[in-house]
Amino acid sequence: MSTVSLAQPEIIQPGRLTLFLRYLRRNKGLAIGLLILLLLIIFTVYGLATADLSHAYPISVKSKQPPSWEFPLGTDFFGRDLYVAMVVGLKETAIIGLLAGALGTLIGVVLGFISAYFGGWLDTAIKGICQILTPIPALLMQVIIAGSLDKRDVTIYTMAFVVVLLAWMGPTLVIRAQVLTMKERQFVSVAKLSGMGDLGIIFSEILPNLLPFIAAAFVNQVFYSVFASFYLAVLGLGPLREPLLGNTIWAAQGQSAFFNNWWWWPLAPAVALVLILGSLALINMGMDELANPRIRKTE
Repeated sequence: MSTVSLAQPEIIQPGRLTLFLRYLRRNKGLAIGLLILLLLIIFTVYGLATADLSHAYPISVKSKQPPSWEFPLGTDFFGRDLYVAMVVGLKETAIIGLLAGALGTLIGVVLGFISAYFGGWLDTAIKGICQILTPIPALLMQVIIAGSLDKRDVTIYTMAFVVVLLAWMGPTLVIRAQVLTMKERQFVSVAKLSGMGDLGIIFSEILPNLLPFIAAAFVNQVFYSVFASFYLAVLGLGPLREPLLGNTIWAAQGQSAFFNNWWWWPLAPAVALVLILGSLALINMGMDELANPRIRKTE
């Protein structure tokens, strides 16, 4: 009696890009945040490639001109083209946010791993410093530090350094808590029994599993850094010549822009700031869902 073999249908697994697009379709907040961020990047890159960047600085164009075909966002009291100022300001804001966010996250990851994995007096010292510094109002400390600097020496890199001074405690405590949980799991015990060293376990076993948490911490740090650089600039504590978004609003306040009916002057940086912080907040919430299996949506 002959037997008929039935061919098993081949199961085609969707690629990573397909899975990511499906996830974005479910996670509307993350999709909207990424779309806004992409539009801001396109605006900035196009402006940097096509505009005369010298027009972002004083006495470069005719002052106090309302929005027009020649000046899409108008000009300010000091003779700056606000469109070009927004392009340069967005670039400089991105530099501050990414630099301070990356440094804060890197310090937090290193200290979090050292504290949780090795424990002992290192854990006590790092956790104690974080618990002492965390309740201190970051805004107050940053204002004091930035206010003590010579205005001629303040640059966007100085602002990033001021911001990152108080930006590493949060990631440190978050990563520490995750490593404490992760190092007690069975696959870590198996790795130790197989003779793998501490660095091998950290980089091969624990770190890959914490990448979603680290990515979420990085986005959160960029959000915090952008916001901190903004309020420092609004208080007049940033590099005053640079067209940072906060500096533009600070200058508009100083010249009573709304009172003089120069409404377009503070409008552009305010809208840009809302878009930046809104997109980062949406991305941060989406990354939190991606990193936390308990709240992650299923297909």
